[in-house]
Amino acid sequence: MLLDYLQHRRDCRFKQDERVRRIRALTSYHAPFSPLDRDIINMPIEELVQQVHYDPGSAIDVLHTYGKVALKAHEKTNCVTEVLIKDAEKWIKDGLINLKGPLAGIPISLKDTIDVKGYDSSVGVTCNVHKPKSEDGVTVKLLKELGAVPYIKTNIPITLLSFESSNDLWGRSTNPYNSKYTPGGSTGGEGALLAMGGRIGIGSDVAGSVRCPAHFCGIYSLKCSTGRWPKLGMTTSMPGQDGIPAVYSPMARTLDDLFYFTRAVLEKGTYNYDYSCHPIPWREDVVKEYKQKKAMRVGVLRTDGVVDPSPACKRALEMTESALRQDGHEIVEIIPPEPYEALYLASRLLCADGLDTVRGFFRTGEWNDRGVAQMRFYAKLPRPFKYLYYLWVRYIRRDTLWAGLLRDWHRTTTTEYWALIGRREAYKRQWWEYWQASNLDFIIAPPNATPAVPHDGMHDAVSSCGYTFMFNLLDYSAGVIPVTHVDKTKDQLPANFNIRNLNGIARGAYKLYNANDMHGLPVGVQVIGRRLEEEKVLALMERVEDALGDDKFQLLEID
Repeated sequence: MLLDYLQHRRDCRFKQDERVRRIRALTSYHAPFSPLDRDIINMPIEELVQQVHYDPGSAIDVLHTYGKVALKAHEKTNCVTEVLIKDAEKWIKDGLINLKGPLAGIPISLKDTIDVKGYDSSVGVTCNVHKPKSEDGVTVKLLKELGAVPYIKTNIPITLLSFESSNDLWGRSTNPYNSKYTPGGSTGGEGALLAMGGRIGIGSDVAGSVRCPAHFCGIYSLKCSTGRWPKLGMTTSMPGQDGIPAVYSPMARTLDDLFYFTRAVLEKGTYNYDYSCHPIPWREDVVKEYKQKKAMRVGVLRTDGVVDPSPACKRALEMTESALRQDGHEIVEIIPPEPYEALYLASRLLCADGLDTVRGFFRTGEWNDRGVAQMRFYAKLPRPFKYLYYLWVRYIRRDTLWAGLLRDWHRTTTTEYWALIGRREAYKRQWWEYWQASNLDFIIAPPNATPAVPHDGMHDAVSSCGYTFMFNLLDYSAGVIPVTHVDKTKDQLPANFNIRNLNGIARGAYKLYNANDMHGLPVGVQVIGRRLEEEKVLALMERVEDALGDDKFQLLEID
């Protein structure tokens, strides 16, 4: 036990020292931004690609610029894990990247879980240290063939099951807008980097893990449906978990970059690289249809019925609703199939093993995310004690929602698991029938009940993920766009607000909400289509942003 702990600490020091050495070796990347850097940062992605097509040598200039961006972002937020920049220079010079491709020279940052030859995919645990990958994962191979340049890997939470990004191995990432808050998770390092000037990144999402960082950090993301984006060549903390499949998906600083990047990848045909991808090419006709459609029926999901949105998130939703209404679209109040059922099913399916698998990667003394530790505590609590606690919550506190989650929160038998899968499929059918009957074009909703949470806040807010988790259960395509910032004047809680009147799940979220402390944090909105509607959702995100007009979100300036 002691030797295991000491090895854990040695591996933490090794990886952190290795990162420092690699960053220090990039001497030319520590200079201030030059006029050329500014030109590259401000250049539309189409023009940047054309420039590299015309002059392949300029790809080094582009890498140099975004290397500077990454180092500055890391200095402020601790967002970077593996530093690939020196190898990226060699890949460009040795012709290992196709600089005639549609992403020629575009630097792409990667969630730490994505495999790159010669580098660890640590997933924030030291048992994965000193295990460099023998080959590039499918995603990295695809990116290089498209002309993109992988250059940085970014931080994640240990276990990948948190809206915070912190672990013993790499440390804690912070929000670019306020260092006391998290950039989100599990793709939180990406969120921080992109907010501070990174161009495009790739993350994964099982309960909101690319949408939450977009909301917390003021960037753009698209959660794909399963089968549209490659998932081979990744390292996970939950191998075999398929009750709520994780999906890899794109993130970007701007909507134009997100749109261009997604189109380039899907046009290439992800199904030619990954057996799990559907043979669905990019559908430009769908994009054209929804860019041109004059009036649409837009459903508004105002609450998930578990945690009502905070004043800041409610205001962002209402701003979006008002803009769409003024743009001539029909706004429809929706009351979809019970959202609490989605939270119950998704959380039990995702953690059906009682969190034994993720915990199995830990070494002695390895720090655990406080939210995950809380979930595991309840999962391991002896059932007689858990039942007594359930009775107290249900009948004394009269909190049916929190009690319902507690009652069955344990390792699931195969019989129970099959029953949950049956309920999942029945729930999907209810949503399908509801959407058909409502004749909706798309839905807007908050991405989360609150803006970014303070560090260690997941201990209280661990179950407050219903707005994103629901659409993982349904496997719907969903994007997030930034809309506004928390305003300490506009977004105060009502004078008659009493946290004691909330259910236990909502109480955990609202313990963390403070408009004064959160002033200036980004607030986004979620744009939701149905399954495999990535092209449609991107087109609709563009329509929503256009409708916002002068109220369009102002990105964080690049210093």
